[in-house]
Amino acid sequence: MTEGLKRYQQSGDFHFITFSCHQRKPHLSLPTPRSLFEETLESTRSKYEFKVIGYVVMPEHVHLLLTEPTTVPLAKALMSLKISSSKRLKESPLWQARYYDFNVFTGNKQIEKLKYIHRNPVRRGLVTKPEDWHWSSFRHYATGQQGTVEIESQWTTQRREANTRPPSKNP
Repeated sequence: MTEGLKRYQQSGDFHFITFSCHQRKPHLSLPTPRSLFEETLESTRSKYEFKVIGYVVMPEHVHLLLTEPTTVPLAKALMSLKISSSKRLKESPLWQARYYDFNVFTGNKQIEKLKYIHRNPVRRGLVTKPEDWHWSSFRHYATGQQGTVEIESQWTTQRREANTRPPSKNP
């Protein structure tokens, strides 16, 4: 582990994660690799039981805002995500070995990080509006639309509750 780097995991905080493609190469510059990464993120989310609050897939890096997994340490889930996506994209090495992890422990910081995530494609000049970038959680927040990756939000909570309610009885 890099000297001086401290990770605060198993803290119950949200985590703002960033990891980059190997040598910052744009391995995710085309729609198909970005979509395959989304599919891999969703299967990893389901397998390791963490919640995705927000994400964006950029041409040479990824930003995630998520909870800690319930079954394993966050580092193991991220390692699995990186290995699985490398195999699916048939690119080796696909990712740099390390990742950036920032603990998000206030509501204001969560909003700040979501805005950063969703505005990233606009800042980079890839699109003019966040809703035009398909590989992000922005449209879910704007419309409640379900995408490839399940986003933990008020709409997800409402859908979950609606699916667990017993059917109403009509007299």
